[in-house]
Amino acid sequence: MSISRRLFIGSAAAAGTAIAAGAPASASTDNCHGGFPDVTVRPDDPRYAELVARGFNQRYIGKPDQAHVVYTPAQIENVLNSAVKNKQHFSVRSGGHCFVGLVDDPANKVLIDVSEMKGVYFDQRMKAICVESGVTIGELLRSLYYGWGVTLPAGVCPSVGAGGHISGGGYGPLSRKFGLTVDHLYGVEVVTVGADGRAKTVVATRNPSDPNRDLWWAHTGGGGGNFGVITKYWFRTPGISGNDPTQLLPRPPARLLSCWATWSWDGMTEQDFKRLVRNHGTWHAANSAPGSAYESLHSSLHLNRKSVGSIFLEIRIDGTLPNAQKLLDDYIAAVGAGVSVKVNAMPWEGLFLANAVDVWVDPTGSNRNETKGSNLRKPLNDEQVDTVWRSLTDPQRQGQGKVYLASYGCTINTVAPSATAVPQRSSMFKMAVGTSWADPAEDAVQVQWVRDTYTGIHKATGGAPAPNDAQDGAYINYPDLDLLDPNRNRSGVPWYTLYYKDNYPALQRIKAKYDPANVFHHPLSIRPA
Repeated sequence: MSISRRLFIGSAAAAGTAIAAGAPASASTDNCHGGFPDVTVRPDDPRYAELVARGFNQRYIGKPDQAHVVYTPAQIENVLNSAVKNKQHFSVRSGGHCFVGLVDDPANKVLIDVSEMKGVYFDQRMKAICVESGVTIGELLRSLYYGWGVTLPAGVCPSVGAGGHISGGGYGPLSRKFGLTVDHLYGVEVVTVGADGRAKTVVATRNPSDPNRDLWWAHTGGGGGNFGVITKYWFRTPGISGNDPTQLLPRPPARLLSCWATWSWDGMTEQDFKRLVRNHGTWHAANSAPGSAYESLHSSLHLNRKSVGSIFLEIRIDGTLPNAQKLLDDYIAAVGAGVSVKVNAMPWEGLFLANAVDVWVDPTGSNRNETKGSNLRKPLNDEQVDTVWRSLTDPQRQGQGKVYLASYGCTINTVAPSATAVPQRSSMFKMAVGTSWADPAEDAVQVQWVRDTYTGIHKATGGAPAPNDAQDGAYINYPDLDLLDPNRNRSGVPWYTLYYKDNYPALQRIKAKYDPANVFHHPLSIRPA
């Protein structure tokens, strides 16, 4: 049975064109889109079905009265002015990878689709690389690498939209080496709606003198759908200046050494399983500090249900390191030490781009999904590993479910929690619990499996990852409506603290400043102060 890695590398929604810092609020140039009109699509249009149903999670399909395919901030302003005037609730879509129904809520009467805003170019005025928010991660990484030989530490799923991925923080295989995506964010362009109900386009940068700097900060992890429609991001690594785009962002390794290490469930004992998970956690506890010799290694451990057949360890490491092969071999040996099931390692070496973007397509047609996420400061403890074992081996539960542990830490944790809107700067893992399936009749049982597994892992803190010395809350790009429900989140810690911790009050003040009427809202959106 095949597993889709798209399950866990997701995003929410948001929006893309070039403007200099300090220019008037609505001075954005729209000429790079060749005069495309705002395309309005209604239910009787043959394009409607594809537009409203192209989201990743087919459990949620919206029914807007109209969908707008937009190309410029001016077009977005017009759509917003009309929606606000007519009291129509709206949503914004970039890549369509929101795990829950925030975008595809039937209550949303207007859909703003920015997926055709795909520019990636060097902006001479901003001295930064501009990325429009309809670009997908695959398109973004290709453009950066082929255009200037640079990259961003972004995710591995090529169809995720930049709009939501970046606004939630963004991380990927290069993050242990180069930090989060937003650690390189220089500026953002956002169409906001003021107290007068009128839309305007605002540019914000990280420059200390920028009067809109707080809006830039809000987009370094505040999540999509909170402050306005994101149209552009500008990137330039802090401390780097000049007019040469080949020098503004990190250079990726020329080659990657990659490997799939697998352990069959056939013959896997409970002792073997627990040793494998504990080995993996112990290794990360020893090798996730800033400056680690393993900072260029990223791995994801796929603890799949027994019905899947195998447990996978996906690994990438800088192939140009003189000891890359030894580092890889030593890592696999450490994770598998004392496990009686033989490891099957399938290493390969390739050029950067071929390995940087994961083009896995799920052949099973499993397009319904449930996923929950956590940040872990320590490895899973014995009680948590017991929970995972019972969940994955339950003969009554079948399908593609997994507990997923992605490497984190190193350079990510050198940034202060308040420097960006992402406060989780001391974790060693991103954890996700999730599954995908095809038959709507299985919805209830599959969702319950995820809930039972996730709340069981976090049993000691009321079923949610309440921040403590071992865990550090949730990740807004893995939105989870159960965290709103006190019957499911019994931690006593509100959802907004799980996502934003001490940064939430600042985000509330920024929300009140740029969206005072709260026209941008969904169940997990930031509430105005």
